[in-house]
Amino acid sequence: MPHSTSPEPSSRLEEEDGVLPDAPPAEPSEDEEAAESDRSTDAVMHSVEVATDSSKMDIKLDDMFDDDEDEDEEFPSSGLPANGKVETVEARKDPSKIEVKLEDLFDDDEDEDGEFPNSSVAANGKLESSPPAAASLQIAPSAKYTDPEIMLAFYQRIFPFRYLFQWLNHAIKPSNDFGHREFAFTLQNDAYLRYQSFENGDLLRKDIIRLNPSRFEIGPVYTANPRDRKALHKSTAFRPMSKEMVFDIDLTDYDEIRTCCNKANICHKCWSFVTMAIKVVDAALRQDFGFEHIMWVYSGRRGAHAWISDKRARNLDDSKRKAIAGYLEVIKGGAQSGKKVNVRRPLHPHLARSLDILKAHFQTEILENQDPWSEPDKAARLLELLPDKALNDALRKKWDAAPGRSSSSKWADIDALAKTGASKNLDTTALRDAKQDIVLEYTYPRLDVEVSKKQIHLLKSPFVVHPGTGRVCVPIDTERLEEFDPLGVPTVTELLAEIDGWEGANTKSDDERETKKLQDYEKTSLKPYVEYFRSHVSNLLREEKGIKRERDEEDAMEF
Repeated sequence: MPHSTSPEPSSRLEEEDGVLPDAPPAEPSEDEEAAESDRSTDAVMHSVEVATDSSKMDIKLDDMFDDDEDEDEEFPSSGLPANGKVETVEARKDPSKIEVKLEDLFDDDEDEDGEFPNSSVAANGKLESSPPAAASLQIAPSAKYTDPEIMLAFYQRIFPFRYLFQWLNHAIKPSNDFGHREFAFTLQNDAYLRYQSFENGDLLRKDIIRLNPSRFEIGPVYTANPRDRKALHKSTAFRPMSKEMVFDIDLTDYDEIRTCCNKANICHKCWSFVTMAIKVVDAALRQDFGFEHIMWVYSGRRGAHAWISDKRARNLDDSKRKAIAGYLEVIKGGAQSGKKVNVRRPLHPHLARSLDILKAHFQTEILENQDPWSEPDKAARLLELLPDKALNDALRKKWDAAPGRSSSSKWADIDALAKTGASKNLDTTALRDAKQDIVLEYTYPRLDVEVSKKQIHLLKSPFVVHPGTGRVCVPIDTERLEEFDPLGVPTVTELLAEIDGWEGANTKSDDERETKKLQDYEKTSLKPYVEYFRSHVSNLLREEKGIKRERDEEDAMEF
């Protein structure tokens, strides 16, 4: 794959129902940036097929999408355990060495349902806030983002389990869309648990609080409960059935053209590459494929993920996912390869639209902020992409005579010298096409397409904490895309401190507190991100309800 990244090697124990798996699991690519010091490529990566020439794929939308919907299966509503408590993993004196007994982790018998925090009922019959009142957590200045106490408080008090359940379940009442969904947990002791599943959001919350993972990932919906897969004798009886289509943008794929940062480091200048990529990919998904329920999520450090929840997208098989990924893939070739953009003329409407979006960014974000050709060796790379030798010689002579000439000036020199007749046999059309290809090479999205091609690929859940930065993986509002600041996203320790600060500044009488019960996330800077997520989920549920109503009406007419 031209621009995919792999996690840094390290030791890692992966557990699958208490035993080592038969095959390594599929693992997210970009969202593994935090595990650079503690993940093993061989232990967690699925093998992937190499794509064929996707530029030659002919996509027929009528053949690509299957609108058949499975019947919802209702599950009973849940409640708190009899003692009103939730079991947690005990922290030892050294929290970094928490011991987890495998026989306790892989018990498939479901415990009693837990209750969502904002609707729990205490023993005195009064409505409690969400979650039940907890003592203030004093955050030590030296506390690490992945400290078990920090993560446990985050899951208990802040994580929006209710909306995550509704988003993945596509309905209020539990269904197989959630019950047959795979979750994978990375525990504090670095054990990796795959094929976890839960009948409803209450049980997911309860198990996450019990295990207290440093992060967790979301996989596909299977034809059967993932916990029961070993009881199924035929391999075809257990297979992925649906999953949101996803896309991954990772700034390490831009290292050869970004000059401000490299590797895991980012700044506001290079974040503009992600902004440009979101604009281009989002426009294509909406206008060319008709998808509507697209949510972009910050990865927590140096990238972003797109989750497409439309039913048509969820039901795409791997061949159709591969075709869509190929449709969007333009940049091809590694850092040492030559020309990376080779597109036909006239330009496809998608590429013409992309150029219109990217032209303004090229002038400011590339020429001015990145200044990619200021050094002689970088300028030589620019000349390699131009088609006329005589023009190139004239440009090289001019630039050698003016060391330190800016990239903006060098870009302007191309047209200026072309007009002076520096090349008598100049093909102006070829020069125009070459300049367009250069704009695309430096601005067009560099996607990790392998993430998008297979249903089985696991991807980090929204709202988990990035272990390396402590930042929460929050949704990005595309209506305010230019305003999103990755360096301003709150960290888990900041959020917990905000709760304590709010409660210290808002001490009221019992009667006043009973009037308005705020969930803990509403006391923090995470509130606008959760509300955006809630709005996204609400729109998705509204459409899913309409689809189900239409299906019921069609069934009634046939009867």
